[in-house]
Amino acid sequence: MLIIFNPTAGPTRRRNMTRILSVLLEQGIQAELATTAHAGHAEEIAREAAREGRRVVAAAGGDGTIAEVASGLAGSGTALGILPLGTVNVLACELGIPRTPERAAMVLAQGRMAALRPGMARFADGRTRLFLQMLGAGFDAAVVAELSLPLKRQIGRGAYVWQTVRQLSAYRFPPVTAWIDGKAEVAASVVVTKNRFYAGRYELAPEALPGEEGFHVVLFRRSGALATALYGAALPLNLLPRMAGVEIRRAKAVRLEGPAALAQMDGDPAGALPVEIDDAPGPLRVLLPP
Repeated sequence: MLIIFNPTAGPTRRRNMTRILSVLLEQGIQAELATTAHAGHAEEIAREAAREGRRVVAAAGGDGTIAEVASGLAGSGTALGILPLGTVNVLACELGIPRTPERAAMVLAQGRMAALRPGMARFADGRTRLFLQMLGAGFDAAVVAELSLPLKRQIGRGAYVWQTVRQLSAYRFPPVTAWIDGKAEVAASVVVTKNRFYAGRYELAPEALPGEEGFHVVLFRRSGALATALYGAALPLNLLPRMAGVEIRRAKAVRLEGPAALAQMDGDPAGALPVEIDDAPGPLRVLLPP
């Protein structure tokens, strides 16, 4: 088993990594640790591991690191293991993977195989990227784009709250056009998701399942600071899907357009629109709790 880990993640995560390796060793698994050196390195390491025929490659980090490793494994028979050591860990919440390092390690040792259906995003500049959870365009992408990584390391989720408050007064809410299976819908912000949860264990698309083909497209019709603040207040109460101005559509393929809008994928900046979104060519094997 290969575990891909960012060595600059901080002392707490390094201690957690030591605990994980110890549990795996107790289970008779001599895991190999590969450390990343630059952006995109996790994907490169994972792709090479898949070429070598590794059975399992685990991503130790946050949602962005997990998405990078998944991109490297796409189209291979190598399974993805998830060790949620990030700030928010939305995918782990979605899949029921424990956040406790020791319990997450036991999923690697004793878990069952399942299949996810990742999304694939194709940008106008030629980039093609895989995502496991969601692609957002509009306000949430602006928050992610301006997020301070040092502040995120220092105060965790609080950095997202701080940046959200700052963006409420700065963001101009340019419209985003979502072409949903060929039909145009205009909104202030759009989230194209594979999952139920968003920003933690908070419901965004209650009927979404990560193993299904297609997407749930969440349209935020109302623009402006007040409407967005109300959306944010409703999210931790699990009321957001039922709020006025929030609509959810099912889709097989989506195109997002908006010359002044940015995109984010699985919580990381993804650049500018337009973007074409459809299912990745095949499923991704993943280890889940037994």
